[in-house]
Amino acid sequence: MAFFGFRAYPTPILKPLWPFFASSAIVYYCVSKMQYAGVRSSEYAKDPKNPYLKQIAQESKLGH
Repeated sequence: MAFFGFRAYPTPILKPLWPFFASSAIVYYCVSKMQYAGVRSSEYAKDPKNPYLKQIAQESKLGH
């Protein structure tokens, strides 16, 4: 069936690439956790250049 570019022998896409999708999800999760911990560390939590300063102040008022 040559309609819309389909061939008689389909090329597998997801089967050989699943390790890359899984590792990218793991790396994204780990980097986001490191960033969360880094901006809330005692050294940078009170820094005026910290873009999360208002959010950290609001969380500390709520007792988180």
